[in-house]
Amino acid sequence: MQPQLVTGALLLLLAEACFAGIGACVKFTSDSASHAQVVFFRNFFALLVMLPWILLQGKQILYTKRWYLHVSRATTGIISMYCFFYVISQLPLAQAMVVLLMSPFIVPLIAYYWLKERPSRLTLFSIGLGFVGVLLALPVATGQGGAFYLFLVALLSAVLVAVTKTTIRYMSDTEPAARIVFYFSLLTAVISFIPVPFAWNPLPAEAWWGFAAMGVLAAIGQMAMTKAYALAPASDIGIWTYSSVVFAGLFGYLFWSEPVTMAWFGGVLIIFYAGYISTRQRLL
Repeated sequence: MQPQLVTGALLLLLAEACFAGIGACVKFTSDSASHAQVVFFRNFFALLVMLPWILLQGKQILYTKRWYLHVSRATTGIISMYCFFYVISQLPLAQAMVVLLMSPFIVPLIAYYWLKERPSRLTLFSIGLGFVGVLLALPVATGQGGAFYLFLVALLSAVLVAVTKTTIRYMSDTEPAARIVFYFSLLTAVISFIPVPFAWNPLPAEAWWGFAAMGVLAAIGQMAMTKAYALAPASDIGIWTYSSVVFAGLFGYLFWSEPVTMAWFGGVLIIFYAGYISTRQRLL
């Protein structure tokens, strides 16, 4: 196996561990902070940590003629965060992280209608299989009163994440990665601050440490993911993106003693297989 492939896979595993860690921090801070505070401070601390790297890019990072796309991406990103953070506060961490695994299967559908990219039959099959895995992993049929409502919120979050990813693909022909990251970090911090004064809760010291950890983990995760895909093709290492649910299950068990059900385990295996089909078929 090529050393770059191994390094890329390890970096992607590190990135996914960081993203699962962000989910754990969100769950931890949600006990004392409002959703508005969690969303804002997640974005604010991420901007703060990444600011030195952003400033090194120079003045050219500010120049854009497609500001409307940056605003659109930031807006869908914030709404998605609200939905996702709500799901995290209501479900065990391992099940909540499955929400993010729906978005890769939704992207081809959005790209078909927006970018006119026609998905193959194998891609459509993997999309259907992925949703079967999600339905197994999420507790929709457990008899809980709000289970179906949670599924709809989770689905909305995944759709908005997919819209955000498709927007990045659409603007990447003129917007470099550093500019996209800069405007997303800046705009999400500014927009998400608006409701904070109306939903302010006194915060204990532990919550501030949790918010700071979110920023550090977000920065490390973004950098590790960017480096991973620079070293190895997405078709070769992309399957490791789904490892975030494994890390989430581990964190949930260690910090909250959350059990991992057989339904969740079976759903995750199906999602892994669907992701494998989706990525490997691109090489055919």
